[in-house]
Amino acid sequence: MAIECQQKLNNHGPEARIRELRTFDRVRRFHRYRYDARVEVSVFRDGVTSGLWGRANEVSIDGMGATLTGELKPGEVVSLEFPIPISPQVIKVRAIVRFSEGLRCGFEFLVVSDAQRETMRRLCESLPEVLR
Repeated sequence: MAIECQQKLNNHGPEARIRELRTFDRVRRFHRYRYDARVEVSVFRDGVTSGLWGRANEVSIDGMGATLTGELKPGEVVSLEFPIPISPQVIKVRAIVRFSEGLRCGFEFLVVSDAQRETMRRLCESLPEVLR
């Protein structure tokens, strides 16, 4: 009985979350790059659109990590807007919250146009430091 309880704890405790995150890292589709920019976030909750802002700290072709002024929940769909140093100068995209821990969030971009994907590819190519 004690062994069975310990196995259940191992499958659902902090160690399980660490294993899950490590597995997620290994299956990333795109490299991540350091990126520091202000990001505006809009989220629609309970019939009201709320605005948050924060700082992006990493970016990839298909998403970004940021620290925000408020908390979001995994699965929430948001609108992101952030400046970039190449044309068109600003990216506006819908994203889903894939990770949230306190004020830190990871976003996956949704419904990205070919032009936006190409812009993100060029942005990532211009950034020198790859995060591992």
